[in-house]
Amino acid sequence: MAEARLTEAELRDRLDYLLSPVLSARRTAAPLAQLLAPLTREQQHFVLHWIEVINRSNYEMGYQFAAAAPAALVRLDAAAIETWIIEAMDTYDREGLHRGSEVFRQIGTWTAVAAGAETATFDEYAHVLELFVCGLAGRPLNLDTAAEPWTDTETLYLPPRIATLPTKAGNFSIYKILATLLWAQGRFGTFHADLKSACAGFADPARAAALLSHLESVRLEARIGRALPGIARDLVRLRGGEIDARCAALTAADATVGDSITLLHRLYDVLDAPRYAWTTKLRPTAQKMRDARIKREQGELARALAELAQENDPGTAPGAATLERFQIDAASAAADGSIDFELQFDGAPLAPPDHVRQLIDSVLQDLGDIPDDYLQAAGSAAYDAGAQVNTEEDESADAWHSLQHEAGAHFYNEWDHKRRHYRKNWCVLREIDVKPASSDFVADTLNKYRSQIVQLRRSFELLRGEDKMLKRQAAGDDIDFDALVSAYTELKSGHELPDRLFTRRHKNERDLAVLFMVDMSGSTKGWINDAERESLVMLCEALEVLGDRYAIYGFSGLTRKRCEIYRIKRFDEPYDDAVRQRIAGITPQDYTRMGVAIRHLTRLLNEIEARTKLLITLSDGKPDDYSDNYRGEYGIEDTRQALIEAHRAGVKPFCITIDSEARDYLPHLYGPVNWTLVDDVKRLPLKVADIYRRLTA
Repeated sequence: MAEARLTEAELRDRLDYLLSPVLSARRTAAPLAQLLAPLTREQQHFVLHWIEVINRSNYEMGYQFAAAAPAALVRLDAAAIETWIIEAMDTYDREGLHRGSEVFRQIGTWTAVAAGAETATFDEYAHVLELFVCGLAGRPLNLDTAAEPWTDTETLYLPPRIATLPTKAGNFSIYKILATLLWAQGRFGTFHADLKSACAGFADPARAAALLSHLESVRLEARIGRALPGIARDLVRLRGGEIDARCAALTAADATVGDSITLLHRLYDVLDAPRYAWTTKLRPTAQKMRDARIKREQGELARALAELAQENDPGTAPGAATLERFQIDAASAAADGSIDFELQFDGAPLAPPDHVRQLIDSVLQDLGDIPDDYLQAAGSAAYDAGAQVNTEEDESADAWHSLQHEAGAHFYNEWDHKRRHYRKNWCVLREIDVKPASSDFVADTLNKYRSQIVQLRRSFELLRGEDKMLKRQAAGDDIDFDALVSAYTELKSGHELPDRLFTRRHKNERDLAVLFMVDMSGSTKGWINDAERESLVMLCEALEVLGDRYAIYGFSGLTRKRCEIYRIKRFDEPYDDAVRQRIAGITPQDYTRMGVAIRHLTRLLNEIEARTKLLITLSDGKPDDYSDNYRGEYGIEDTRQALIEAHRAGVKPFCITIDSEARDYLPHLYGPVNWTLVDDVKRLPLKVADIYRRLTA
């Protein structure tokens, strides 16, 4: 028998408890309880469960979901409603509370589905769309989902699902059209003007922005028609009519965004922006992204040209005079918006490397030419590892977008087990060199463990690949006389002559790459830090005998905006005095946000060609971070998901820990056999090398 549904009074009590932080005398749970009371018990449970999940991010988002859920349950199936929830939460993560709440409030745009339509989803077509956009773009572009299609000039945001046309193929064509229109905004100069200021003087700026977006679409469709006639035919077929004669001027080959703004002033009172399945939005954030990219690329281009000057004239001294020896002559834009150019050095043509060509092309897309001040000495804005961080995190969209243009910043998803979904681009990670310290620590360690290191080297020598003589081979380097005598005997006995009569030398090589991930959180202060450093010294000394490819990185951080990887030894670096000084310089830092570190180091490992790839973690405790819910189950599950991703990528993780509570969580993270506990920190240096020997034997 079906479980009885909750009464309105019971629902009110549950909602009062769940949403108490955003309720008041004027805003009570009673209206929400009244909306949820007619639902089935299963539907009520579904809503209450998701309110709890959403509350972990923001209580106001939980309230907005509760208000919109009854209507959504009537109009969406289970898969679609979960996609809707995740999109709202992704929007909240990316753009803040206002935008996230809009997704919940505007349920109508989500449920607009043609009768009998076959839904196309972003997930099933993302790979094809990425290839399509790669073919269009003159600069790298990312793809992501959003409730409404828009672009910040570096990411194209597309709807998670489209069900406007009857067939899946038709709905996929709308995806292609949307991607093309958003690409065209960046390629054909939509953001060359200050769009926010252009709409600010109208009585209804939002209406003005919608109309300007429509006018720009008219202009861009004409540009697309000249560059990509196939996409243009799809647009004409979908639109099914002629363009409004009042907008015809925008179809001219030389029309610009300035013409669209001029026409906006003329038509604001007499024309409403039509809404199509391929209607896009203009966001001021895009111009902020563009401005940040322009500033960043100016410095990158100046540095790249200075290096190019050094390569072509080794006697060149760096500085402004070096850059003034360059000249960049740009041609007029082609139909597809691309701008051909010639780079000259001291008046002679010079073929730029691919990364320089891409930089120049990106600047030309944004500015149309190369300004004179680009050929001047550049400064560099480096990340300050010692700067104070605001632990009460600034969640504004603008603040987060500004981080995305910081040189050297890497963005990673993070797994939210409650949502059963990734938080997209949730963590920002930077690589930092460990500050070197006196190598006296290394010398003291070598002296302290002299006899043990000798033993380790001997045991590691046994692991080295050696030439072996393979006998009775079908082909080889020499004749196997033992096999030949046996074969002659067989032949005289009337048997068929064997064909394995050769010897061949075979080298049994160790084809592996190992990355050591060292916990540098604040809890390693004291004995643990000393033991970790001693372990690394002994390990490096022993590994030099083997010749294995290995790297060493530390990790720590403070909140999702300050995740840090510390470079100690790269794969391509020798074990020299510089590495020894970095090992000596390992010092405790902040917290232990492990998931993002595992994802980044897995990526580094996958850049190495090797049959076997190991990620070995030295840690003193479970995943942890400061005041943003990473402690406990959330951090454990994100780390576990990162380890699953590593396994799928062909990396074998292993953990060496000194945490006495490790048995409570490491089997869940690494499995029953891929971890070990060293219960005495003083034994860690000897155990690490021994464990490595056993792992790679």
